[in-house]
Amino acid sequence: MARNSLTHYLIRCEREHGIDPNLRLLIETVARACKTISHAVGKGALWGGGADGGVLGSAGSTNVQGETQKKLDVIANEILVEANEWGGHLAGMASEEMDNPLGIPVAYPRGHYLLLFDPLDGSSNIEVNVSIGTIFSVLPAPAGMADDDDEAQHFLQPGHRQVCAGYAVYGPQTMLVLTVGHGVVTFTLDRDTGSFVLTQENNRVPPDTREFAVNMSNARHWDAPMKRYIDECLAGKEGPRGKDFNMRWIASMVSDVHRIMQRGGIFLYPWDKREPDKPGKLRLMYEANPMAMLIEQAGGAATDGRQRILDIVPTRLHQRVSVMIGSKNEVEYVTGLHAATSRAAA
Repeated sequence: MARNSLTHYLIRCEREHGIDPNLRLLIETVARACKTISHAVGKGALWGGGADGGVLGSAGSTNVQGETQKKLDVIANEILVEANEWGGHLAGMASEEMDNPLGIPVAYPRGHYLLLFDPLDGSSNIEVNVSIGTIFSVLPAPAGMADDDDEAQHFLQPGHRQVCAGYAVYGPQTMLVLTVGHGVVTFTLDRDTGSFVLTQENNRVPPDTREFAVNMSNARHWDAPMKRYIDECLAGKEGPRGKDFNMRWIASMVSDVHRIMQRGGIFLYPWDKREPDKPGKLRLMYEANPMAMLIEQAGGAATDGRQRILDIVPTRLHQRVSVMIGSKNEVEYVTGLHAATSRAAA
């Protein structure tokens, strides 16, 4: 018996949940782009041949955040833009790698959705062959948005307005994890047929965990409630939590969240005092919002330490945010520590 493909699943969502057929076509276009990116990632130094390292190494440029771009960052961004600009499903696109939103060329039809993406999350891992990924989010285009309008303000919608969120992880298998607001499903790329095949339905994040993911080298820069939480975890059975914890850290949000999606845990990227004017390091629109939607749809939770991420009203396209995401009870516990500190300060 043949397994269900991504297309079969989305058609089922059309019939059972009434999702827009144009949203289905948009998701299929993004999935095809992710397959192309997976192919580029898999080729590595072989792509293009010669002594230039193929697609590996620096692109010699920086993005809007001042971060050095890898060749694959630029290639992945171009793949997603070129795949989506002409299909007629979008009114605009925004990327972590582009300073400003990208309007749809006047030669192409325009749709009713906005696409946001981090084309290659965890790109610092490219050269060492560790799993990386693509994160994407779909928002409705505001009513009355003009055909030639590509202003950033149209993208500044809270995360609960998302109609779709997903990520592709490029590891031993290429997997696509997706929600259209009716739970979370996982597809695995069948390299023989070129199809994403449904391999897990109704993904659920266990509410409790003994595993956390955080960059411990930043501990000296954290604020008090974050330090307290990690100290309690490290104290193990003898400490206030009464259980031993394991730490995992891949330095790729896609990979760390994917592990949590499969077996639970908590991923933390908090504010730190090195850049006190910035709420955090991760991007609200391209990383935190889509991952928060996915985790909540799977029964988990996501906050910035003080409020639900999906309720944050963005004020800037490349806005940053603290992230605490994963198993519901653990996220609520660490969020409670931050709330108690805020009450005490008040």
